[in-house]
Amino acid sequence: MYLKKITLVNFKNFSSKTLDFDEKINCLVGNNGVGKTNILDAIYQLSYTKGYFNSVASQSIKNGTGFFVIDGNFNREEREELINCSLKKGYKKIVKRNGKEYERLSDHFGLLPVIIISPADSNLIAEGSDVRRKFIDSIISLNDREYLHQLISYNKILAQRNSLLKYFAANHTFDQTNIDIYNEQLVEFGVRIFEKRKVFLSDFIPIFKKRYKQILGVIDTDDNFENVSLSYKSQLENSEFLDLLNSSIDRDRLLQYTTAGIHKDDLKFSLNDYSIKKYGSQGQQKSFLIALKLAQFDFVKQQSQITPILLLDDIFDKLDDNRVGHLLNLVNDKNFGQIFISDTHPERTEEIIKKTEQSYKMFVLN
Repeated sequence: MYLKKITLVNFKNFSSKTLDFDEKINCLVGNNGVGKTNILDAIYQLSYTKGYFNSVASQSIKNGTGFFVIDGNFNREEREELINCSLKKGYKKIVKRNGKEYERLSDHFGLLPVIIISPADSNLIAEGSDVRRKFIDSIISLNDREYLHQLISYNKILAQRNSLLKYFAANHTFDQTNIDIYNEQLVEFGVRIFEKRKVFLSDFIPIFKKRYKQILGVIDTDDNFENVSLSYKSQLENSEFLDLLNSSIDRDRLLQYTTAGIHKDDLKFSLNDYSIKKYGSQGQQKSFLIALKLAQFDFVKQQSQITPILLLDDIFDKLDDNRVGHLLNLVNDKNFGQIFISDTHPERTEEIIKKTEQSYKMFVLN
């Protein structure tokens, strides 16, 4: 799969822009602020129907205008796919596939897999557990529509239960029967989600560890110079979900939200058995994140049998020459398809890309 052409109208800093891409490597180069990352974000929106860097869709509309349009021409399994994503202020976002509008945006999810590696990924380490849960859920949902619907249902019921707790507090009342109804529904979907997350991570973690070693250039699997690990943390590991909900009801009523459930799950990132957030260097953290995303690429490709498009945003910063070299060797592998790279140094980028001996295009933005 690859993106042949993209057209932007009133999208972020672009009034109108059309780019025709190479099937293999495309380099977006220029100073900071010229829109390199915005183009990558537009490609991401064509896949996920939402931006990677900002969840508020209206903020993607160019200042002084009232709408934006993104058109993408893809080649997917030798068939052309025309995807249109548009938003007008005051209206809902519209996504069309070959001229036909989706009734639900979630129905588009997984059609055109895209993986992005960006400095913004640092949030996976620096921010709260919700960011890491979204990372897990986005990977599973790409190829498991049932999981996506279970997740949507769980979050809807959770919001309703939280609203009920707020109502109880505001009106100084309580109804256990209503709480029991929501508890049963949360358990029904929550247990399924928990089990699927466990299965996913048992498959994903070995892929991630292999990718990290490759970035370091470590061939010997027993080399523990930088031993990384992921561990899944959930309240459901040692307790029944319904028991957790019943035992936490007094705390829930006091705080006015649900304190137990799979919406509290987390991933622990470790380097040599220590928190990578506290003890990992900047280069180690970036290598860790790149390995996570390359493992995501591998897993999605394996499950979907479609090679995702890979977006590398400002990827060469904060990596030493050794890690850049190993990363270059990885993306030069035949298992990768179309790649987009953004960088502020045109000469550096072209010098690196020439070593791949693959076709490429340079797009200088100013």
